[in-house]
Amino acid sequence: MMKDRMIVQSQRKLSDKIYEMKLKGDLVGEITSPGQFVHIRVTDSFEPLLRRPISIAAYDQAEKQMTIIYRAEGRGTTILSEKRAGDEMDVLGPLGNGFPVTETASGETAVLIGGGIGVPPLYELSKQLNKKGVRCIHILGFQSSEAVFYEKEFSLLGETYIATVDGSQGTTGFVTDVMGQIEEEFATYYSCGPMPMLKAVQATYSGKKGFLSFEQRMGCGIGACFACVCETSDNVSKPYVKVCSDGPVFEAGVVSI
Repeated sequence: MMKDRMIVQSQRKLSDKIYEMKLKGDLVGEITSPGQFVHIRVTDSFEPLLRRPISIAAYDQAEKQMTIIYRAEGRGTTILSEKRAGDEMDVLGPLGNGFPVTETASGETAVLIGGGIGVPPLYELSKQLNKKGVRCIHILGFQSSEAVFYEKEFSLLGETYIATVDGSQGTTGFVTDVMGQIEEEFATYYSCGPMPMLKAVQATYSGKKGFLSFEQRMGCGIGACFACVCETSDNVSKPYVKVCSDGPVFEAGVVSI
């Protein structure tokens, strides 16, 4: 973990309130796995006070560049969406424990399930799984067609299915409606999204090897403030885990959902 003054390389709007930002800096060299995140101070003042946790969507360590994708909905992320190429950003990271790419072997199939702003960290995961010879199936859920992003990018890495709540694109409903249509065998599933979605995914794929990335409100991002604590399941020795430092990725069944 390090604090870096990263330079904004580019910023673009992908869909309704969703933005993609590319940042360059030495911090990228410290990233160890897809699914880790960074904590960004959106201004050099203390307003807003707290940093914003943003997942890393992709990174290139040779170029010292990483991509973040976020939703501009509050004051902090709205300020972030106003940044332009050349601006400096105070970034802390990489933080947390990401997805274990080694859990799926070459020649096996993995299913990647994302919902809304939980989709971005699955992109780097898919790239790394592809690189080691894993076949990836992507199931991505959004509210509507206006909220869909990165469909083409995921399609280049494997079969990609879109579900929208209002039925304006792909399958009408939720990711679980698509999951029920996939009949082929797979070795592992990886998922990131809101808690109700993760609960449904874990229940649907009960008995399968899986890994879930949790979205929780955070304060410090380093495990000191206990703002992101979650209770664990009965079969886990620890009574609770901190999403920021113990996670955000946990093996299915660890967190009580």
